[in-house]
Amino acid sequence: MADLMSKGAPRALVLRAAGTNCDRETVHALELAGAVAESIHVNALSRDPSILDGVGLVAFPGGFTFGDDVASGAVLAHILEQRLRPQLQQFVDRGGLVIGICNGFQVLVRLGLLPGGKGRGAMLWNQSGRFEDRWVYLNSGSEESPWFAPGERYFMPVAHAEGRFEWFPDQPGQEFPAEQVAFSYCNEDQSAASYPHDPNGSHRSIAGMISADGKVLGMMPHPERFVRPEHHPSWMRIRPDGAIPLEEQLPVPLGLSIFRRAVDHLKTHQGDLVGEGGTR
Repeated sequence: MADLMSKGAPRALVLRAAGTNCDRETVHALELAGAVAESIHVNALSRDPSILDGVGLVAFPGGFTFGDDVASGAVLAHILEQRLRPQLQQFVDRGGLVIGICNGFQVLVRLGLLPGGKGRGAMLWNQSGRFEDRWVYLNSGSEESPWFAPGERYFMPVAHAEGRFEWFPDQPGQEFPAEQVAFSYCNEDQSAASYPHDPNGSHRSIAGMISADGKVLGMMPHPERFVRPEHHPSWMRIRPDGAIPLEEQLPVPLGLSIFRRAVDHLKTHQGDLVGEGGTR
């Protein structure tokens, strides 16, 4: 692990469980971004949490873990709370990056690693009352983060039934942490969105949240599904212009940019990340 990090290739883990179905795509996205990534089952990490030593990034991918019984992500969040909560907190405290995508976002909220957990909020059913599957536009938040820059616009797919982020303050008058909004749904012209451009009716049209230090990201849209130009829904409509190189006409894979920013951050700050064993 230390050799890999010294060569500038951060190590990433993609955590899976029964019902996860986006782990291979997330591994692929991280590898394209320059990380050394591997998928690992939650049981394997529970048996040996020291696997986190030498890791710079942990991803909780999308899917329907444990069939979303009880509620979306609830069973996996309970398992992590009981088996790995201290180790995950130590990982975050030492500067490790965490991303939760769709079901992974739901898990991170329930764990309390993002705003809304521990009774202050929830991921609820879409206001439409049905599964929503489409491409959407996003505005990034106002604060700096290893995952994105403020004011950027994104286009990527969503596919979820329980993506409505709601905020329930601990006490009357408690302010919502607006600075921790990572992404919000918008129209093509970046104006405020309503259904269907906002697919779920979240509080403040929220599509993603970050931790106070910006290093933990949760989002409902799937960046791992737009890491190549041909993933764009309109790429087949491109008619090559001989005066412009084809690669300049292809859609920019905006999902990949999220992973690249995170991996580049780790390459720059890997000297600041020290595992319990003192090695990276």
